Amino acid sequence: MAIFDNLGKYRNTGLLLLRLGLGVMFIIHGFPKLAGGPAGWTGLGGSMKVIGIDFQPVFWGFMAAATETFGGFLLIVGLFYRPACMLLVFTMIIAALVHFGKGDGLQGASHAIELGIVFFSLIFIGPGKYSVDKK
Repeated sequence: MAIFDNLGKYRNTGLLLLRLGLGVMFIIHGFPKLAGGPAGWTGLGGSMKVIGIDFQPVFWGFMAAATETFGGFLLIVGLFYRPACMLLVFTMIIAALVHFGKGDGLQGASHAIELGIVFFSLIFIGPGKYSVDKK
């Protein structure tokens, strides 16, 4: 369709909108976990048992909450973009495995899987022109 023919020249704008949307949602999703303190981090970090890690749940919980919160911020500004995406991919893998472990099946794990695919893809795409890490 002719109306969509010129949209290709706005790829960086589209990527910026994607980064803003995902980043804001991850900050909103992660900040309450981060603010939950050690009691909340312990429960969250207990999720690492799905891959056989059962030590230091407070540390792992803090890392997951910080990854979601600060990873969202780093997505928005496009700073340390690829490392942030890698950490978010790992977090989404654990989230998906937790859902599978609880018996939620693919339906329950689908959101984490979808976001993991998006973040994995963004590692290859990069932050785009409108970012601190621009090349």
